[in-house]
Amino acid sequence: MSSEKITRRQQILEALAHMLEASPGARITTAALAREVGFSEAALYRHFPSKSKMFEGLIEFIEEAIFSRVALILRDEPSALSRCQKILHLLLAFCERNPGITRLLTGDALTGETERLHGRILQLFDRLETQMRQILREAELREDLRPVLPLGGAANLLLASAEGRIVQYVRSGFKRKPTEYWEEQWPVLTSGFFRETLVPVR
Repeated sequence: MSSEKITRRQQILEALAHMLEASPGARITTAALAREVGFSEAALYRHFPSKSKMFEGLIEFIEEAIFSRVALILRDEPSALSRCQKILHLLLAFCERNPGITRLLTGDALTGETERLHGRILQLFDRLETQMRQILREAELREDLRPVLPLGGAANLLLASAEGRIVQYVRSGFKRKPTEYWEEQWPVLTSGFFRETLVPVR
């Protein structure tokens, strides 16, 4: 793929993200997107066969941005609680920096779009929750700690807390920052979250 084609694709995706931010609740048409980018609808379709594929391009950007950084957190952070905290802060900070794209994560921008796109978002959050569950499972082996809730419920509680802040952000028209109060809330949320496992006496 030529660098010019990559640049054009990037231009289209950036324009789409900007329109999602600038017009909360509005349905974006390819005609409006073409005007935003500055070339014809036919030119849009040379780079993306459908609007659905454009949204898919943004979802792929989200996945790459988040999970590449999750891998770094897993590499650098030793404790389970610190890993969970940093992953969720990463998610919230990413949303704060990319308000338009956040509308995809809440499904707000996908009304009337294909079921496949909704499935991609569901899969993204399922993947995050699975990662949290894995971290909590490893805490017992690495730190002799076990959540007081079953693993699935514990991972779901942490992710749902972050998801709620993301929904508030979109619902407020991007005024209520998802990272606001998070640093203060995290210790309260996780107080009593773990109990020590019984280590047999040798």
